[in-house]
Amino acid sequence: MKLKTYLWPLVGLCAVAFSVWLLYHELRGISLEDVGDGLRAIPLHGWLLAAASALVAYAALAGYDHIALLHLGRKVPFSFITICSFTTYALSHNIGASVVSGAVIRYRAYATRGLSGQEVGVLVALCSFTFVLGVALLGAILLLFEPEVLDGFVDMLPISASRTTGLATLALISLYVFGSWLGLKPLRIGGFQLYYPKLPIVARQMIIGPIELMAAAAIIYFTLPAAGNPGYFIVLGVFVIAFSVALLSHAPGGLGVLEIVFLAGLPDMDRVAVLSALLAFRLFYLIIPLILALGVVLVFERSQFAQRQQ
Repeated sequence: MKLKTYLWPLVGLCAVAFSVWLLYHELRGISLEDVGDGLRAIPLHGWLLAAASALVAYAALAGYDHIALLHLGRKVPFSFITICSFTTYALSHNIGASVVSGAVIRYRAYATRGLSGQEVGVLVALCSFTFVLGVALLGAILLLFEPEVLDGFVDMLPISASRTTGLATLALISLYVFGSWLGLKPLRIGGFQLYYPKLPIVARQMIIGPIELMAAAAIIYFTLPAAGNPGYFIVLGVFVIAFSVALLSHAPGGLGVLEIVFLAGLPDMDRVAVLSALLAFRLFYLIIPLILALGVVLVFERSQFAQRQQ
């Protein structure tokens, strides 16, 4: 039990330490003053568009929970779902080990609305799968139309192989959709039944996942300078890879991981400009939401304490 408790935090800390070490060697010669100049170089409209993109991203993240609750057939007030989802992702993105931390936060909230532990487990699993589906769908499309997105990562992989991978991924996604269309019977695990998502749920998954990723990537794109900028879709592709690696690393906030992957994925851009854009991303996607989420948690726990005292 103790091993499971400390495993993911240990993995996250190791990922952070290794990434910071790599960054140190990558960024020698860059001063804090240089980064400050990079932040000041971002125009006002870039900051405003980045802020708007962050709002769209978190609105889409709320859609993950809405989809899962529709699948479960549970009616929970729209405002409660939206606040719960925002708080969950704002905290779990910063804490790391997002599946585990997200499950704990969601259970604490949705248990007050009558959801069982099994239902919360299904909700967390479906939200995670919606994210994976969004990554797979966007990744496949990018490999087909912008295969050079991998140039900074795997120089040995030919463009034809990238496109083949994209086609194979789309084929797997098509099988998932086809299974929903067939209306496959639920999977029985003891006394528990796991139902295959219906077509309207699958359709929502394939829309909301990509929207969230595209909006989050736009935060970085709008704060990058025009000089050397490879275009939105390349930035999107690098973001999908970087964000996925950051989540898999379980590093709190993807600290160091995002930076290393982005510097590798955008080798022709000024490193200071890339770091400045990533700092803007952390501000809008991690830091401000974290501050707001902590306020929500305090209000929620205070209301729960007051109810217990009545």
